[in-house]
Amino acid sequence: MKDFQKLYEENKDFIFRFLLKLCRNDDLAEELTQEAFFRAYMNFSSLREEKAAKVWLCQIAKNCFFAACKEQQN
Repeated sequence: MKDFQKLYEENKDFIFRFLLKLCRNDDLAEELTQEAFFRAYMNFSSLREEKAAKVWLCQIAKNCFFAACKEQQN
């Protein structure tokens, strides 16, 4: 997949809903979605297969969620 914009448009709602299920907070889910796509953009060259994009994005989103949880505990 060469176009990050396409990746974003195809997956933004899915990632938002994924994060919403994890955190159960609309505002936090939106913030984490933005963070996840920022991280994905910065590491877009590491995405090897288009088929794996959704799994790759979910992993990034999950890591953002866990980082937010850890930050909230401190």
